Amino acid sequence: MADRFQVLIIGGGQAGIPLAWALAKAGKTVALAERKYLGGSCVNFGCTPTKAAIASARVAHLARRGRDFGLIIPTVEVDFPAVIDRAQGVALESRRSLDKGLENSDNPKLFRAHARLAGRSGEAFQVLVGDREVIADQVVLNNGTRSRIPPIAGLANLRYITADNWLSRTELPEHLAIIGGGYIGCEMAQFYRRMGSRVTVWQHSDRILEREDAEISDAIQRFLEAEEIEFQLDTTIESVGQLGTEDVFVAVGRRPNTDDLGLETVSVERDAHGYVKIDKRLATNVAGIWAAGDIRGGPQFTHTSWDDYRILVSQMTGDGKRTTERIVPYAVFTDPELGRVGSTERELKEQGRPYEEKRFEMKRNGKARELSEPEGFIQVLLEPGSGNILGAACLCADAAELVHMYVDIMNAGASSHVIRDAIHIHPTLAEAVQSAVT
Repeated sequence: MADRFQVLIIGGGQAGIPLAWALAKAGKTVALAERKYLGGSCVNFGCTPTKAAIASARVAHLARRGRDFGLIIPTVEVDFPAVIDRAQGVALESRRSLDKGLENSDNPKLFRAHARLAGRSGEAFQVLVGDREVIADQVVLNNGTRSRIPPIAGLANLRYITADNWLSRTELPEHLAIIGGGYIGCEMAQFYRRMGSRVTVWQHSDRILEREDAEISDAIQRFLEAEEIEFQLDTTIESVGQLGTEDVFVAVGRRPNTDDLGLETVSVERDAHGYVKIDKRLATNVAGIWAAGDIRGGPQFTHTSWDDYRILVSQMTGDGKRTTERIVPYAVFTDPELGRVGSTERELKEQGRPYEEKRFEMKRNGKARELSEPEGFIQVLLEPGSGNILGAACLCADAAELVHMYVDIMNAGASSHVIRDAIHIHPTLAEAVQSAVT
């Protein structure tokens, strides 16, 4: 006998878990299938452990800068296995909390097995979950992505590192080659360098972080070069012999986990890269099948995945007003950080849209100088006349926190004059957010 549910969610990531609880609370019978670990990429190898590791690296970096603060710290020794163990522990704590909630629940019901669509059962869907058959009226796909591995000669013979497996490597590389100068590549380059590795970043284009305005990517490259991170730009890697080391971190993007999902059995459409095609409601071309999180393409962030759950609750149990027509900020957790929201200058120019640029150098901010963190700047792009924010980039200490002031103003549909006319506490980095629009 097949198990029957109103909704089956495939994948226990940042959209799937809260969605399961919300739909169950709304009175639906819900099953959640997860073949490995709950929490998705964020908890298990992404946001949670990487930011824990980056925090350790920052402490080591600050200790080496002791003289900047009038301190003499004779030596700084890194215990790399202990750093990795700490990051693993932070991830495990988060995952255990998720496990505890779902393992004792009847609704939502957790199945720890691989799930694969197997066709129709009348108007419902047949899904094979491990060795059992599940019939579901609706199915939500939330099974994420994995690291894309390029066809480089000799790479398969190496024990290469990726964003998916870095936590299992407790040996600190003497020389690490990072293939890819995107967001993951830059963050991990700085982490390993601060741990003590020599690091070389290999990038196929003529600059890192190529989606950003050149001014931003060039500034971040300068910050990283100041820490003796090397860059090989505009270079195609054809063989691992070019890299000069056998310790390689592959960071050239992600690929969706759609190749063993049985999408063809119900004719769910994918794009040329394998991502599930969706509309602004997160609905696929097949009525009753939805997609959330990284598998649906578009912005691949934990916070967009989490917001996807709110969209689906709206669509499946609410008024349907919440959609992917949203303002999506993001950050690059290098040091200094980059916090971004809205359009870049390049995008506005390509659209032929007029804008006014406002800019503030962080070296003019009192708190930044007091913290010995004067690097970077804040750039705000405004609509002429109204002062409405079209885009903002904070490249400075705590940028991922500071950018939220612009995010909230944009979501409120308010003018930057709201920030300009407010009173901010002195001395704070947040004063710079105001200074940038004054």
